[in-house]
Amino acid sequence: MKRLGSQTVKFATPPYILTTASIVGKKEGEGPLAQYFDQILDDEYWGEKSFEKAETKILRETINLALSKSNKTAGDMHYIFAGDLLNQCISSSSAIKDSNIPFFGLFGACSTMTESMSLGAMLVDGGFADNLICATSSHFCSAERQFRLPLEQGGQRPPSAQWTVTGSGAAILSNSGSGPRITHVTTGKIVEMGIKDANNMGAAMAPAAVDTISAHFSDTGRNADYYDLIITGDLGEVGMEIASEMLEELGTSITDKYNDCGVMIFDSDKQDTHSGGSGCGCCASVFSGYIYRELLEKRLNRVLLLATGALMSPTSIQQGDAIGGIAHAIAIENLE
Repeated sequence: MKRLGSQTVKFATPPYILTTASIVGKKEGEGPLAQYFDQILDDEYWGEKSFEKAETKILRETINLALSKSNKTAGDMHYIFAGDLLNQCISSSSAIKDSNIPFFGLFGACSTMTESMSLGAMLVDGGFADNLICATSSHFCSAERQFRLPLEQGGQRPPSAQWTVTGSGAAILSNSGSGPRITHVTTGKIVEMGIKDANNMGAAMAPAAVDTISAHFSDTGRNADYYDLIITGDLGEVGMEIASEMLEELGTSITDKYNDCGVMIFDSDKQDTHSGGSGCGCCASVFSGYIYRELLEKRLNRVLLLATGALMSPTSIQQGDAIGGIAHAIAIENLE
């Protein structure tokens, strides 16, 4: 009875999003959403010896901050879902290794935040957990040297390139409390359209976003008019335009309700981020900062959030493989 159509789940007891937390880097703190983040770093190292260790610290402290804001402890959490962009999700496992919380490590590339919240919400609604944490992170410097070029090389970035967000977001889901609730989950399918350029992830991910939005509307019987905001994770300016055009061709217009976390987090005119932001921390920090605040203050009451991911790795890039895209959607609503 909880399944709608082929890809969507409707929760009988929609889980609460009790609280969120976000920590971002210096560049993100110079963007238009600065006032919504809990903490902005002064530099990319944050007192650590490497960018990778800095990312681990960012994720760990974001999780701790979310727990503190919720007035709960690690002992109250039945599970933690976390993921990042680095090989074997090493930032996540390093960040939570001392927490003593049962851990599910996830890789959905930049879609990981809504992947974690989808799975977490299913466990809470199913009665398998009372409270759990969903969190992700990314770091510009660690991601660039893993997926593209060494920073020291100073390579030229094409206009379609996106800037990996240095930041993290965490959300605590619960079966009781107050606040916005996750009512539906639409799980995405891998869509691959032959894009091989790692500097054009928006084009690689856009078809997956279109597929998931279409499935959500078909499964639920809803349309864009139902939502106050439909927001993708990090298609950036290039991918956002492609997604809008593809949906128009399918007879679905979301233009009046549509935005993208990668477009929102930076000021493209002043910050030279080309197509916009990307990375696991992009959707995570924008949701945990801006969107969650807007939901709490009832300026937004119905949001469809889709984190989008480019499923590539150093291995696939070196072999010249095309980049598969994925997008997972969650409907978040104020029900009281």
